[in-house]
Amino acid sequence: MAESTGAAGTDGDEGFRDDFVRGFSEYWQSQGRPRTEGRIVGYLLLADREAVSAEEIADGARVSRGSVSQSVRRLREMGFVEMVGAPDSRSRLVAMDEDVWGGFLRNERSYLRRQRDLAASALERLPSLSPPARNRLRNMHDYMSWLDDYHDTLLSHWEEFKAGRDRGASEGGGA
Repeated sequence: MAESTGAAGTDGDEGFRDDFVRGFSEYWQSQGRPRTEGRIVGYLLLADREAVSAEEIADGARVSRGSVSQSVRRLREMGFVEMVGAPDSRSRLVAMDEDVWGGFLRNERSYLRRQRDLAASALERLPSLSPPARNRLRNMHDYMSWLDDYHDTLLSHWEEFKAGRDRGASEGGGA
């Protein structure tokens, strides 16, 4: 494999990178997402450069070049990656934020609100629903509302956790 990670590593490092990408893609697929997306996310998590080309992704994730464009489009919609300009070029590179998981949490809100609104419209437009169906939809609506309201707390706690971790690391506490 070409040095798509941006740094030369030992064969052991490269083998572990391959194993990580494979393992991440298996987990991703177990959650109902395409394995190719998982290979790309796994590769980007380990990429040594802030932004990489589609060719580098195809090579490093061991996926077809054609699948990179389609997968990156979906990953952008989910908030996992963004497109950035390449220095001295008209081409675009794919970048993953260092806190992609916090970003995912922030972007999840639109999903929750769409699901909440869908449940609300069913409750409103289908007044003859049976009590069990109405309860399922009411629980769907209320769960999505509750989780959406709780996102501010989750994000605040995540930022506090990272700050404490970083304080500990700067004081010699490790990772």
